[in-house]
Amino acid sequence: MSRELQTRHFDALGSTCELLSLGSGQAALERCEQWVRDAEARFTRFLPDSELAGLNAGGGRYVPVSPELFAMLEAALWAYGESDGLVNAAVLPALLAAGYDRPFRQGLTEPGVVNSMPLPRLPDVLILDQATRSAALAPAAALDLGGIVKGALADILIDELGEDAVCNLGGDLRVRGAGPEGDGWHIGLCDQSAVALRDGAVCTSGITRRRWGHSMHHLIDPRTGLPAKTDLAEISVVTDSALRGEVYAKCAMLMGAAAGIAFLEARGVHYALVPAITAGDGMLPAAA
Repeated sequence: MSRELQTRHFDALGSTCELLSLGSGQAALERCEQWVRDAEARFTRFLPDSELAGLNAGGGRYVPVSPELFAMLEAALWAYGESDGLVNAAVLPALLAAGYDRPFRQGLTEPGVVNSMPLPRLPDVLILDQATRSAALAPAAALDLGGIVKGALADILIDELGEDAVCNLGGDLRVRGAGPEGDGWHIGLCDQSAVALRDGAVCTSGITRRRWGHSMHHLIDPRTGLPAKTDLAEISVVTDSALRGEVYAKCAMLMGAAAGIAFLEARGVHYALVPAITAGDGMLPAAA
């Protein structure tokens, strides 16, 4: 089979996605793109007929769910435990309160008042029944699975893309193989440095892009229910899986530089960061 580099770029999951593969052929990339688009239709919170929207509207009842959604809900509960509650999929009410009530490309409006309200513990509002493959969500709770889906799906799709490939879903990136030059895939980090990986993941989180109004952004601190106040603009984390990298990067962003670096170093992962700058009444991205 040809070792020609095949690439595919498209917008999905509210992000720019990129698939690269050596040797697997264009058909594999097209198949993986369709997987991503199917996942978007199933897991989006913006379509009233998505499977996630049906669960969010379940009113506390047990709702039968697909194997795909059940796996994402299990991943969300794992992420909650792994992050000691900092990665909490029960974030949707807080996102809506901050004005993130439609796809970002449609333009968002900062609300006049946003009240602080800590998020509920995810295990208290989301119950899974393995025997019936069903889920119950407390009536006042609602889930956003965006980051979880991107990380978990990147880990799944790397197997479909072959032995020498990259799957990048909006900054959650998984790689495998020696790459075009034979020394691994060269992946840029948020501080303009790079790493060469043969098997692993690079995940970047930050507050530099999805911003609106004066101080709104999409990274919600579950301890307050408000957009996080952090002294980091971006952080990239190099790990063994994209799901783990998604969780670790978000944790470090929420913790801030000092505690976030300690968190990552305790787990033995490589990282790069860009500090925020102080301006007026709060922290702004360094690129602002």
